Amino acid sequence: MEVQLNDLVSAIRRDGIEAANKQADEIIAKAKADAEALAKEAEKKASELVESAKKEAEGYLERSKADADQARRDAMLSFKAEVKAEFEKLLANDIKKEMNGPALVKLIAAALHGEDPSKYTAEVSDVSDALKAEMAGLIREGLEVRPSKRAQGGFRLADKDASGYFDCTDEEIMKMLMPFFKGID
Repeated sequence: MEVQLNDLVSAIRRDGIEAANKQADEIIAKAKADAEALAKEAEKKASELVESAKKEAEGYLERSKADADQARRDAMLSFKAEVKAEFEKLLANDIKKEMNGPALVKLIAAALHGEDPSKYTAEVSDVSDALKAEMAGLIREGLEVRPSKRAQGGFRLADKDASGYFDCTDEEIMKMLMPFFKGID
């Protein structure tokens, strides 16, 4: 009987150990499955975070490129505006410089070509003795020459009856010439 009891105890022990091992295997399998699920979830979240960071970085990069392009365009427009302003100053200064003395007399004479000088007044920036001497022939024919604030350079030829005028001042000549320099705009 003792042998049977030993066999029974051994059988119970064996069944208990097998049951415990089986339960331990199930717990371990469940723990492994849970660990794999957590690892997959963590990997998915990490992938989402990386993707989000990439998209955000791409957005920053695109905005930075757009800002840099805008800054380049603004700088180029500013540069062109400064060049245009300097060109206009140079052109105006050159016109003022050239529109005096003999050149001024030739232009007034050309504007009067075929007309009666006595019907006109030439407005200039300054009526000097030298200018009167150069324009003596036209003045003898009746052309009136007088100073005018409207003619800082060049001249303005007006009908004495106020029916019209021909503006050949430096400012007007510059306005006429600037369209030929559209590439500067």
